[in-house]
Amino acid sequence: MFSPVQMPLWLFLVIAGFAAYAALDKIMLPSVRWFFRRRMERVVARLNQSLERPIQPFKLARRHDMIQRLIYDPEVSKAIAAHAQEEGVPENVAFETAQRYAREIVPSFSASLYFGFAIRLAKLISTTLYRVRLGHYAENKLSEIDPDATVVFVMNHRSNMDYVLVTYLAAERSALSYAVGEWARVWPLSRLIKAMGAYFIRRKSRGALYRKVLARYVRLATDGGVMQAVFPEGGLSLDGALAKPRMGILKYIVEGHDPDGRDVVFVPVALNYDRVFEDRILVAAGQAGERRFRAKISVLAKFLTKQLWLRIRGKYHRFGYAAVSFGAPVSLRAFSTAQSGPEVVEPLAQELMRRIGQEVPVLPVPLVATALLWAEAPLTRAALEEAVKDLVEDLHNAHVHIPRDDYSYAVEVGLRNLRRRRVAIERDGCFAVSSEDRPLMEYYAASIGHLFRVRGEVG
Repeated sequence: MFSPVQMPLWLFLVIAGFAAYAALDKIMLPSVRWFFRRRMERVVARLNQSLERPIQPFKLARRHDMIQRLIYDPEVSKAIAAHAQEEGVPENVAFETAQRYAREIVPSFSASLYFGFAIRLAKLISTTLYRVRLGHYAENKLSEIDPDATVVFVMNHRSNMDYVLVTYLAAERSALSYAVGEWARVWPLSRLIKAMGAYFIRRKSRGALYRKVLARYVRLATDGGVMQAVFPEGGLSLDGALAKPRMGILKYIVEGHDPDGRDVVFVPVALNYDRVFEDRILVAAGQAGERRFRAKISVLAKFLTKQLWLRIRGKYHRFGYAAVSFGAPVSLRAFSTAQSGPEVVEPLAQELMRRIGQEVPVLPVPLVATALLWAEAPLTRAALEEAVKDLVEDLHNAHVHIPRDDYSYAVEVGLRNLRRRRVAIERDGCFAVSSEDRPLMEYYAASIGHLFRVRGEVG
């Protein structure tokens, strides 16, 4: 019994490794996790004192616990059984599929990473690349939102910078939970985005089981009071104009809402830019009639290297203005009560897109682009300034940003951006649209085109 046993060194090391892992897992790691969780709770408690809307406990739940809660949800269990029967597979296989979907969707929010790193980075990127402006802020209406309500920012989707810009400007309100597409699933970006509280969605998935898992997560997050940000258009605008709303996430939020429970308040958010980084890619995709476009790492690296080199040489200029407007909120409870029929999702989506459209900030580049496109002949600098003034006079209820309240400077900013990219050309002291890049000029003009047709007041 006590006689020595000989074994190969590699086998001894394997046994010792398993023993060490077991000791860590059962004895040391629980204590370490408890220590860091207590520390996180203290950080969140301090943060909640400064935030307009405190971080909800749902957002702070352990990711493993949230995944378990999701896959054992009664509705998800029914979907698992239906999927197994439909596909002719055992229920345990269908269960594993649902578990994989849940792991893909559920984020792992880190308050320290979000408020200690993400917001600082968002501010640095936003203010380095743009002159950031707050177009409109319906302070009186927004201050009346029920503190217990779930707030959902609904935004137009102009650029992937939208995430960064709104994260920065909403930093004092609370932590936002974004619905992000498959572009954000690339490692290591995926880890960072999940830690910031974003949840992934497969835009093109049509599987009933996946949709049910996603719908239940959105519903649980909404019931838990998590502040969210969604894009009703479902994807980036390919022509610069507002697109028709898609029902996806809005439907998940609305369905199953308890009128006597926690209210859901939608805040229309509208963004606009003097330059959208993806503009040429988006316009080309729109002309091709498909959304299959990918941003290559090499293209991004080349762009960043060029900007750094310009900065070193002292020739760097920011890309004009970026502006965000926050409109009057819409209460789901009040909106549902006011509807004459049972259908709520589609009328709500239309109303939200209408309000977003009315809040779109008007910036120098879209104004100059519109003036040049509408002109029957090339314009002198003075004639272009007059044309821009006439456009602004026709925008009675729009949120127009004229930098320095100087039309001459506004036209200078717009022309500088367009001429630098050869979208606008100058000949004999007159400015016109480059025939080759006319679609790009139309892209920027389309961002405010609807404001010349619909300018009604929001009630």
